[in-house]
Parts: sequence; C-alpha cells; structure tokens
Amino acid sequence: MTKLTKLTKDQIDKDLKKLKGWKTDYSSIKKTYKTKGFPQTMGLATAICSFCQQHDHHPDYLTMKYSEVEVSFSTHSVKGISRKDFEIAGDIETLKF
Repeated sequence: MTKLTKLTKDQIDKDLKKLKGWKTDYSSIKKTYKTKGFPQTMGLATAICSFCQQHDHHPDYLTMKYSEVEVSFSTHSVKGISRKDFEIAGDIETLKF
C-alpha cells in the first residue's frame, strides 16, 4: 500500500479543477449536493456511505437536510488533504440521483 502524503496547495487546486462544485479551505474538501426531496437525500447519503466503506475512508461530516447533503473529507493521518480524499470525491461524482 502506498503511503499517504499531505497534498500541497498547488496539487489541491489542480485536483479541484477536475471536480465540479467541490471547494476547499485547504484542510478539507467539501461539497453540497441538492436533491429533489428526502427520499433522494437518503439514497445519496446511503450511496456515499457505501463508497466510504469501500474506500475505508470516512467523511469528517455528512449533513443531511430535506433536499440537501453536505459532505467533507480530509485525511487525519496526514493532517490535511490526501489523494484518498480526491479518489472518494471522484467516485461520489459518478452517482446519478
């Protein structure tokens, strides 16, 4: 397994350009997804949780509202953002909801 390292600001900025709507404060990456209603919100949250289990990488927070899901990732072991955060964000972006 490759050792995780903390990404630089330049690396983070470059990777963010590939992910529509994701933002950073350089300690985590996050996005708010709008849904059509509560059933879609629950479905999206469940799908995100499934990806988290597959990646063995869990969000800093996953906030659900009636028609909104907000998710944030960082890598605690590197005290910042790693490639693993962008991998899971990329997988989440493949979801259709």
